[in-house]
Amino acid sequence: QVQLVESGGGLVQAGGSLRLSCAASGSTFSSYTMGWFRQAPGKERAFVSAIDWSGGDTSYADSVKGRFTISRDNAKNTVYLQMNSLKPEDTAVYYCAADYLPWTTATVPTKYDYWGQGIQVTVSS
Repeated sequence: QVQLVESGGGLVQAGGSLRLSCAASGSTFSSYTMGWFRQAPGKERAFVSAIDWSGGDTSYADSVKGRFTISRDNAKNTVYLQMNSLKPEDTAVYYCAADYLPWTTATVPTKYDYWGQGIQVTVSS
């Protein structure tokens, strides 16, 4: 099984930046797809970004493309989400997710079996 722990969230002003980290543990983890999802109050959990630790493919939601960057550090078993030019509408609880998935399903939250506890990101106007 996989354990995931997010860190790096907090409060930031609009236009600012934050970097989220997701520290992972578990066997054969480098072959897992990793995803970032977010959930605002009253909203469904939504796809943000994903990275394939085996093939290095990345994907981004249209709402964050050009502002967010997903990356990995296999030596540290850690996935990052660099968030720049933050907007108030980015405010949400951000979740890290992992699973062995076909790349075509990486944007679907119900496909992931392993989730972090979530971390709050608040962007003030």
